[in-house]
Amino acid sequence: MAVKQKFSRRQFLKLLAKGSAGVALTSLGGFVYTTQIEPGWIDVVQQHLTLPHLSAAFDGFRIVQISDLHTDNVWMTRDRLISIVNLVNQQTPDLVVLTGDFVTQNPIAPLLPDIEAALTLLKPPTLAILGNHDHWTDATAIHGVIKNSGLIDLSNAVHIVRRGEATLSIGGVDDIWEKQDRLDLVLNQLPSDGAAILLAHEPDFADTAAQTGRFDLQLSEHSHGGQVILPFYGPAVRINLAQKYPLGLYHVGTMLQYTNRGLGMVSPRVRFNCRPEMTVFTLAAGAA
Repeated sequence: MAVKQKFSRRQFLKLLAKGSAGVALTSLGGFVYTTQIEPGWIDVVQQHLTLPHLSAAFDGFRIVQISDLHTDNVWMTRDRLISIVNLVNQQTPDLVVLTGDFVTQNPIAPLLPDIEAALTLLKPPTLAILGNHDHWTDATAIHGVIKNSGLIDLSNAVHIVRRGEATLSIGGVDDIWEKQDRLDLVLNQLPSDGAAILLAHEPDFADTAAQTGRFDLQLSEHSHGGQVILPFYGPAVRINLAQKYPLGLYHVGTMLQYTNRGLGMVSPRVRFNCRPEMTVFTLAAGAA
């Protein structure tokens, strides 16, 4: 991925693995930890969020976010995907959201049956959008995976959850990096009131989403948290459209923004101080 710095994320991680900065990490123990242990050590993060426009009918509503699977048949295999889905189901969510980057690179055709076999096991309704890697490979095929897996494609669309007369609106934009996003279409489909959450693969889109004043929360990923987080510094590299909001919870105007660290990796496949993340959001109603 291109970055607004001299090094791409991939170049930096290679330097870290080979250069003097990576001496501690490239010892035998460090190599095993960063390539085999931490990348598979999923952090199930609990986030309790109060949304100002959420109806009391949705108090305790649970959303699980997963993202950036980067299925590649090297690390993110069929068995690993299925284990992730089983872990999602164990959280007993009311809704699951998948915020893009199903795959990493071509050819993706051999990977599609494995992705579908895993995602069809998700028990709750699941909403999905595409990320930049999905467009860089085969967006049409990924739209097909979403459909074939029984997921709801939220590319520039809105899904409304109802509890009695109360509603919770979930909107989704297609990938921003590839200029496929149509926030105008999402806004046109949103009800005029009630809580609204936006799925956007790239987190820095929060600046645009917050300006509308219509969303209580944006959920994103894209950054992988940097894959390597350096003490006293933060993410080793901040990639395009994840410069401002690379990981965790932010307040952007009146909107909350959350950037998940993702579950997969790009090459070189290492994680350090940046465990893969599955986020469980428990929502509470606040005064509008």
